[in-house]
Amino acid sequence: MAVRTVNRLSRLSRRGSGTVVGGRVGMKIAPDLVSSLTSGRCVILVSGTNGKTTTTSMIVAGWGGSVTTNETGSNMPAGHVAALVESKNEHVVLEVDEGWLAGTLASTRPSVVVLLNLSRDQLDRANEVRHLAERWRKALEAHDDDKLVVVANANDPLVVYAADVRANTVWCDVPTSWLADALSCPQCTLAISHVGSAWHCTCGFAKPVKVTSVLGEELVIDGEALKLDLLMPGEFNRSNAAMALTALHCVDVNLEEAIRRVNAIPSVVGRFSVRRWNGHVLRLLLAKNPSGFAAMMATLPEDGSDVWVAINARVADGHDPSWLYDVPFEMLRGHRVYCFGERRLDLATRLDYARVEFTVVDNDSLVPTSKETISLLANYTAFSDWLARSEA
Repeated sequence: MAVRTVNRLSRLSRRGSGTVVGGRVGMKIAPDLVSSLTSGRCVILVSGTNGKTTTTSMIVAGWGGSVTTNETGSNMPAGHVAALVESKNEHVVLEVDEGWLAGTLASTRPSVVVLLNLSRDQLDRANEVRHLAERWRKALEAHDDDKLVVVANANDPLVVYAADVRANTVWCDVPTSWLADALSCPQCTLAISHVGSAWHCTCGFAKPVKVTSVLGEELVIDGEALKLDLLMPGEFNRSNAAMALTALHCVDVNLEEAIRRVNAIPSVVGRFSVRRWNGHVLRLLLAKNPSGFAAMMATLPEDGSDVWVAINARVADGHDPSWLYDVPFEMLRGHRVYCFGERRLDLATRLDYARVEFTVVDNDSLVPTSKETISLLANYTAFSDWLARSEA
């Protein structure tokens, strides 16, 4: 009752969205609140550097019916509490910040945990990525529930290192383009060799045998072939969908019905949505780190069209924008890039090094109007700004 009341007061006073503050109050009153709120419910956790919100939404949609979830993306314990008190559904899907997975695993005792990927993110405050893999591994090794199923990305060596301590792991061979943070073996530090879609290290650490795989528009889960025909673009979304559907298969959801619902998702929290602003038609793409930018840029049309990029460096983004130098902006050669956001000059400097044609936008009203749909890539708070200022 206290959590709901504080959340409603937060919304009424316009001091917040009412998704965190009530949870903090509740946990002060009852530190084990997450455990009590998830007791007797079927819980799926989703964690990783990229794709958490989308994969969580896919699981919710694919499950069908009423599902409790932290749909605003508040993915730490206070946000989980706020979501859990709002509804008492039997089925629960929680997006979990990768740094909080160990504690959430212990408190929720889930049926399934989905491990998507690990890469660099928010350099000024996030743990070094190999340290996160080690924390995941220790948490999974210590977890005492033998019924827990881990759905893990077989193409990310850091995820495999974390998950191979569990006997009940379902491996997913899904498109994974960013491996720059896992070039050396997390087990012995020697170089990892990649041959085709396989990878291995001389110490014996290697890609596990797949159970789920994606080949073009065909998705195979535990030997069952399905048509993956998503409305949302990109190889990364096929990966997200494959892992979401594998998790649902692990809790006995009918795959044909689930994939139909997942295929029909047009966007997630504004991501991939088409919006209008000041005479322009914009396609909004969230990209918050090097891996995310590389994935989003791969979806851009190869027609030399204008691309807008907006970069901020607020608390939610991480104050250190040096990660821009790890983004392969060379992929934008042939496009004219318009630089928006509080760190537009940092972005412009990086584009100059990449030999990409750019224009720094100091006055939005001076941007020439285009008849074409413009792809707008933005990091976290910049994306939120553009979502708020544009119209559906």
